[in-house]
Amino acid sequence: MLDVADTLGRWFEEGRDFAVATVVAVGGSAPRGPGAAMAVDSEGTVVGSVSGGCVEGAVYELCVQALRDGRTVRERFGYSDEDAFAVGLTCGGVIEVLVAPVGSAAPVFLAAVTAADRGESAALARIVRGPDDLLGGALLVHADGSYEGSLGGTPELVRTAAAQARAILDTGRTGSVEIAEDGSRCPGGVTLFVESSVPPPRMIVFGAVDFATALVRAGKFLGYHVTVCDARAVFATRARFPEADDLVIDWPHRYLRQTATDGRTVLCVLTHDAKFDVPLLETALRLPAAYVGAMGSRRTHEDRNRRLREVGLTEGELARLRSPIGLDLGARTPEETALSIAAEIVAARRGGTGAPLTGSGTPIHHDTDKRQEDGARPAAA
Repeated sequence: MLDVADTLGRWFEEGRDFAVATVVAVGGSAPRGPGAAMAVDSEGTVVGSVSGGCVEGAVYELCVQALRDGRTVRERFGYSDEDAFAVGLTCGGVIEVLVAPVGSAAPVFLAAVTAADRGESAALARIVRGPDDLLGGALLVHADGSYEGSLGGTPELVRTAAAQARAILDTGRTGSVEIAEDGSRCPGGVTLFVESSVPPPRMIVFGAVDFATALVRAGKFLGYHVTVCDARAVFATRARFPEADDLVIDWPHRYLRQTATDGRTVLCVLTHDAKFDVPLLETALRLPAAYVGAMGSRRTHEDRNRRLREVGLTEGELARLRSPIGLDLGARTPEETALSIAAEIVAARRGGTGAPLTGSGTPIHHDTDKRQEDGARPAAA
């Protein structure tokens, strides 16, 4: 449900009663991953999606029913070869959806969407399979291990669930874990679904050039916290980059050495100047960043690689560099080039090939997310 946290926060403020349907498991070529959500209020207003359209009508009715009877239910939707008009996923995949009214869990849900809107690290843990009296129980676990809410059951069950949720939160993932009803960590009769909300991943764009202006917009569209860094104050201005979260006037390599990065960080080097590129990439290619790309012609790339070898980078480190940056879209304009770079970032993040789907025979939805498994949701920026 953190998928639609911004809207749910407003609904809470307005005192609306609503039910939330959340995808808690997927199989095959499902259109949306775990954590995707749709909410319906008592007036019939809808926000979000669980399937991209295939089963929205049926899920809407389940939400309406949940508002009427106050019951939490879990439903499975798959493809039906026998009845072309049956409710199901035409893509051939399978999704399992938990539908729950806000009800008594409202304080926990409110705390969860508030944390997501603030960009705080937190995990919403819910029982999605188990005894009827436990189904839908909710717990919000914070990064420091503290928690609020109730799952029902024994204190041991709550403590184990909180510990498991924090472990998943530490990895930034959204997914499920099985525990025993008595609170032991052995797989048992309870399935816990954990939605992680973590601060948005960073995109750092080095070089305040025209291409950077378009790339900043693309980065924001993809949900990144975008920083533009350039040593030249005349170019790195708010007038040129109104949508950037941060503007930094500093030598790129010096800034990169002192700023926080992690395994989700994207580094885009657009400076196209050896005096900036080489010391910057010497640092960047030794960080555990998700993506490091550098702009330049193929001749520039070969010259840059030669200089990087001279300063001691290994072939393994150089192999991480995506240069010339972007996918081959035939891009010419800054906007087209930004799209090319953004497409390569998504392909690297999701394990895609970048090849056309037409006639390829490759999976449309990849099971592997190189950044975070099963649709971990970056918190709202």
